[in-house]
Amino acid sequence: MTEIVQAGPPATIPQRLSPDDPRMPAVLDLIRTAFAGMAGRIDPPSSMLQLTLSDLRKPGREVWAMGTPPDACMVLTPQEGALYLGKLAVAAAARGRGVSRIMVAAAADRARALGLPRLTLQTRIELTENQTTFLHLGFREAGRTAHPGYDRPTSITYVLDVTP
Repeated sequence: MTEIVQAGPPATIPQRLSPDDPRMPAVLDLIRTAFAGMAGRIDPPSSMLQLTLSDLRKPGREVWAMGTPPDACMVLTPQEGALYLGKLAVAAAARGRGVSRIMVAAAADRARALGLPRLTLQTRIELTENQTTFLHLGFREAGRTAHPGYDRPTSITYVLDVTP
């Protein structure tokens, strides 16, 4: 298991952004930059390739970010019985400082505030480093799914119970 080393305290805590927050374009850039390393590694290609500011601003989605400009971000979407944590991205310069743990803790707090008992997320089969991170953060594998047109699993769903 990979040990997460805290190199120094993060600059701030995660904040929910309004749709017109001036940091939204930087959030989109962070997601694109952080997910760029998946190109050529995952099949099918990431939905990030089609992600727009309009997508981030859709009703029902919450965009959270940490820092100005953002060192980390995530998109939270309430679902039946869970809060979906999507597009968790951490800037390269902020990695190794426990930022993912801080973002997941904020997502867990938000789930509890919404009366939702768990967080869910998905990562691709090929992204073993993400799998290791999510297991280290307390998530458990809940299933594997295939994208339309694929006869093999392409994603793993993880769950984290957040109620005491």
